[in-house]
Amino acid sequence: MRRKRPRRQGRRGLFWPASQASALELNVVGSINLDLVARVRGLPRPGETLSGATLQRISGGKGANQAVAAARLGADVRMVGCVGGDPYAQEALAGLLDAGVRLEVREVDAPTGIAIILVADNGENVIVVVPGANAHVGGFTVEGNVLCQLEIPDEAVQEARGQARWLCVNAAPARPLPVDADLVVANGYEAEIVGEQPLLAVTIGAEGAVLLEHGKEIARARPPRVVAVDGTAAGDAFTACLAVSLLEGREPDEALRRACAAGALAASRFGAQPSLPTTDEVDAILRT
Repeated sequence: MRRKRPRRQGRRGLFWPASQASALELNVVGSINLDLVARVRGLPRPGETLSGATLQRISGGKGANQAVAAARLGADVRMVGCVGGDPYAQEALAGLLDAGVRLEVREVDAPTGIAIILVADNGENVIVVVPGANAHVGGFTVEGNVLCQLEIPDEAVQEARGQARWLCVNAAPARPLPVDADLVVANGYEAEIVGEQPLLAVTIGAEGAVLLEHGKEIARARPPRVVAVDGTAAGDAFTACLAVSLLEGREPDEALRRACAAGALAASRFGAQPSLPTTDEVDAILRT
């Protein structure tokens, strides 16, 4: 049975939980991967073989990326997820541990999730995800503020909804939402699939993002100009920063500006978790 949500009053209730006592406490329920990242001059065409690439192994996964991003932005973060009992697990968890994220991570009888990523010199990328242990996320306990993505089973997202007071869902990879959420974050393609939401943030690439309340635009922001290096975690930085900013009590337009800035900073650096900015870095780029 879903817990009764606290009473919300006025327009602000759409953005902020009723109680601010634990506003910066955030549970992230999501995927944990090891990214195998090949840097190439340009993305290959079908049937084409490219040589001269370099390979790196980097902690990743949309859930873990967003947990690290939120921690760097000042939130007290707890990560809920699964890894396998293989050598990849410790590498996949390394970024979370470095960021000070508290872990509730189960070891399951499946390989640790892997993402195979090609990144071109112009920052474009293609990604193939092998879910592995992420397909076993479930059976957890959370409360308060929760952030989910769709690299885990629908049942896990539903489980989070049933316990959360405030829920943000990043609708990626694209599929119909299995729950209602207080905030949904999507790109243009994903937004077409999820449809109208009570509060929907839609990212539109270099044009920035818009915030829609029941289909009506209430805020719009553009990102600062940066040189694109790797867009792998730009959406994760955006999502985490928007959620944290709203939970901090910032107005929607300011929260959206900060999220766009965080996404731009992430896109200007190589690697998923290494690219995620701190609060000071977001503040600095907004001042310029």
